[in-house]
Amino acid sequence: MPTEDQVRDALSKVNDPELNRDLVSLGMVSEIKVDGAKVAVTVELTTPACPLKSKIQSDCEQAIRAVPGVEQVEVTMGARTRGVKAGDTEDLLPDVKNVIIVASGKGGVGKSSVAINLAATLARRGARTGLLDADIYGPSIPTMMGVSRAPDVTRAGGKEQMLPVEAHGVHLMSIGFFVDPAQAVVWRGPMLHKAIQQFLGDVAWGELDYLVVDVPPGTGDVHISFSQFIKATGAVLVTTPQDVALADVVRGRAMFHNLKVPVLGLVENMSYFVCDGCGKEHDIFSRGGGARAAEKLEIPFFGEVPIIPAIREACDEGEPIVTRDPDGPAAKAFDQVTNILVEEISRRAVEAEPKLKLV
Repeated sequence: MPTEDQVRDALSKVNDPELNRDLVSLGMVSEIKVDGAKVAVTVELTTPACPLKSKIQSDCEQAIRAVPGVEQVEVTMGARTRGVKAGDTEDLLPDVKNVIIVASGKGGVGKSSVAINLAATLARRGARTGLLDADIYGPSIPTMMGVSRAPDVTRAGGKEQMLPVEAHGVHLMSIGFFVDPAQAVVWRGPMLHKAIQQFLGDVAWGELDYLVVDVPPGTGDVHISFSQFIKATGAVLVTTPQDVALADVVRGRAMFHNLKVPVLGLVENMSYFVCDGCGKEHDIFSRGGGARAAEKLEIPFFGEVPIIPAIREACDEGEPIVTRDPDGPAAKAFDQVTNILVEEISRRAVEAEPKLKLV
């Protein structure tokens, strides 16, 4: 009859395709049960958003069936999100495993639409996901996610906390829930600093795998405040292909470097337009600038997102395009971006394991 050691040895030859290491050394094999000729194994992925879940499961089944004496195989796939946070500051979000800051060097590049669709894609894959609208002067998340009501308040341990509002499987918080849309938020730096502190420390975020943070465009007070209150996993920079936008990417990367926040990668938004009539791709704002900038700056390139009316329409009507049209070209583009993002985070977490405590 097969033994547990034989099964473990077989699984030690199965690699995670993204991390290029075997499942046993990664600590992903959490349980092995051998009952005569029947073998049951539980594998915990590094993230529930893993795009290669089916392949890993198939590879495990194939490896176990090759063990002499095995007749029945059952591989159960779970997930234990690996989290890693950089920096030596305080952390107001100890129960959030990964904080992803979505930023842009200038406005008008579609940063918020990228943020909501990344969050929605992570949630659709089963990850516990939050979305914080930290664009105090121009909060757009309530409109894009179709939420207008103020959050409820709970009291725990003698302290009042706001409960995030849920929409499309994502836990939300925004200054837009508290201000009249017709009124402008005219605050100086100290008030912005206090608002960010409250959105982090006075909100009952609970245990999350990912918190996506939509920060204001440019470089300024909000970014500094975040670096003082949390240990971020890293930043995702959003740009459009033209040179004027790409020049701001350089400044954005420099800012995060100064704040000691790693840059996870770059997304090129509004990359191309596909004509409904002829199906031809038109490069309205040029194309490929994002990939060239990522190569020059030595940061990962997460992919291109097309400019199509459906994305704008979905945002205006309060729904991410990935939930409205999950099989459409935009959703496929965001799937690719999300795949590379979670792969990059898992890779950094595994590499940092000897240095930083995984959360």
